[in-house]
Amino acid sequence: VQLVQSGGGLVQPGGSLRLSCAASGFTFSSYAMGWARQVPGKGLEWVSAIYSHGSTDYADSVKGRFTISRDNSKKTVDLHMNSLKPEDTAVYYCYTQIGHGEDWVYWGQGTQVTVAS
Repeated sequence: VQLVQSGGGLVQPGGSLRLSCAASGFTFSSYAMGWARQVPGKGLEWVSAIYSHGSTDYADSVKGRFTISRDNSKKTVDLHMNSLKPEDTAVYYCYTQIGHGEDWVYWGQGTQVTVAS
């Protein structure tokens, strides 16, 4: 399993960014994909998930501002982030879980998102 992230960077408050995650090594269309983020010195925060059938979930902190989508033909999952706030600054990770237990959770390499004026 490999998850390769792209996107991210520096943006002003109120701006937008898109993160993308390209997956390989498993049957992409059969599994949920998600995003989580981490601020240095703090724990990992779940952000959003999209399930194999297309339904989505969002953390309250990003609901209405972030949109997760997936393209099963390209094996990619995107996180569109709008109305970004300084508190969205973090390293963002895409992930998937293809079995029961922590050993079956796979992570992307992480992408820095910085929201600052």
